[in-house]
Amino acid sequence: MPHPAEPNARLDTLLLRAADGDREAFAHVYDALAQPVMGLVCRILRDASQAEEVTQDVMIEVWRTADRFRPDLGTAKAWVLTLAHRRAVDRVRTVQASRDREVRAGMLSPDRDFDQVAETVESGDERRRVQDCLAALERLQRVPLVLAYYQGLTYLEVARSLSTPEGTVKSRMRKGLEQLRACLEAGS
Repeated sequence: MPHPAEPNARLDTLLLRAADGDREAFAHVYDALAQPVMGLVCRILRDASQAEEVTQDVMIEVWRTADRFRPDLGTAKAWVLTLAHRRAVDRVRTVQASRDREVRAGMLSPDRDFDQVAETVESGDERRRVQDCLAALERLQRVPLVLAYYQGLTYLEVARSLSTPEGTVKSRMRKGLEQLRACLEAGS
């Protein structure tokens, strides 16, 4: 059975080769990471067609910016999933801004039911508060929470993807959840 670090080390090497323009190495990176990226993005966007589009954008970004990958700061998988998370959150914010404009326009339209508009605004505000509180967390707390809750990874899987001891991941997630709860309660 291969050691858990071996697939990560192999991906790191492949991504470094891709940074040097090795298309075959990038093809292997793509094959290994496109599905986990799609899973993460789909969990955030909850829309398969948008998730496919964002996944393609992320993988193109990986190809273009592979030279920014630093294996001393984390694994290739963690780096790519961080790019994917950022891109997906950007898409959510863009979609939410569009919905907010529609809600504002709907408030001006006399044929719209006020309660429907109020409910849309309220759920959008709640979602925005969670996103803002999550964004306010330090990266060490935010990334494991995102991997666990949006990608559905276990503590062990999060620890492996971040090349961090499981106990450390649990502590960071616990601290992150406490800070998230405090932020949300402060905003109520």
